[in-house]
Amino acid sequence: MKLAEALVRRADSQKKIAQLRQRLERVVKVQEGETPAEDPAALIVELEQTLAEQTSWVRKINKTNAATPFNAELSISDALAERDRLMQHRKLLAELLEQASIKQDRFSRSEVRFERTVDVVQLQARVDALSKAYREMDFRIQEMNWTTDLIEK
Repeated sequence: MKLAEALVRRADSQKKIAQLRQRLERVVKVQEGETPAEDPAALIVELEQTLAEQTSWVRKINKTNAATPFNAELSISDALAERDRLMQHRKLLAELLEQASIKQDRFSRSEVRFERTVDVVQLQARVDALSKAYREMDFRIQEMNWTTDLIEK
């Protein structure tokens, strides 16, 4: 099995857990004299099995990511951490850029005037460079997910 397939199965188990939680919330309490639409005990058993399945997928995925080289310096786990850093850095700078770009409307001369303290063009260039680096790294990670065999032990 390839790593990408395991990632899909992990995502499926996460969705199933969310659905089971919703189903349980609907049946854990009913009006006096009524019966629940589904058996809560059976749903709890299914939830526990799905949680165990998800844990198994997470362990295998983590083991594979840690043991698989991304490049000469990084494992896939390291590359995922770097990709997350790029995304966070880009998001923070994009938010700053948005704040610096907001026009302050003044209705009279006595109102406070605001001035930018950052170079918007330079900041946009950094956001663009981080976006490109993120896309390139994400593409390479996705590519590796489809070519890397999952460590099943």
